[in-house]
Amino acid sequence: MAGSTRSWIIAGVITGFVLVAISKPHAEQQTATRSSAVPERIDIPTLDLKAPLMKLGLTGAGDVELPPYEKPKVAGWYTGSAVPGDTGASVIIGHVDTKSAPAVFYRLRELRKGAAVKVHRDDGKTISYTVDSVEQIPKDRFPARSVYTGEGLRLVTCGGTFDWKNHEYQDNIIVYASRVTT
Repeated sequence: MAGSTRSWIIAGVITGFVLVAISKPHAEQQTATRSSAVPERIDIPTLDLKAPLMKLGLTGAGDVELPPYEKPKVAGWYTGSAVPGDTGASVIIGHVDTKSAPAVFYRLRELRKGAAVKVHRDDGKTISYTVDSVEQIPKDRFPARSVYTGEGLRLVTCGGTFDWKNHEYQDNIIVYASRVTT
């Protein structure tokens, strides 16, 4: 994710169109079930990853914000998505690297079906998920509808080949996970 944000902007524009198209019914559905909890930390034991979460909103242009590069070990929960554990898709975004070092989701592409992911909330609840699939997809084909709708947890970062000319990764790595119910 180092360098240019052109592809993120393209993905953000696509995301914006999808969110506008689906937001009203989705927002009405979530209003009834949305808790006031905030996710504080994500743990992925198989990657030995424990990272704090910050809130991410939308930029003035309507794109989903990204965590600041100055905080490479922090991931972000998109506040326009469901609170982990509530009805809907919860979206957590993190950088793969910076100009000088790996970042929080550097090893995300290594996750496999069945891996555990836990999200700790500020209300003391820990929500557990199991990875269903990991997908690598070109940024210009970002599957906004799959990421921002439905149920479960989505983890998003950059990946694939780094385009040195444009200073960006060509793909996104997306993890889809389902809530574990007890």
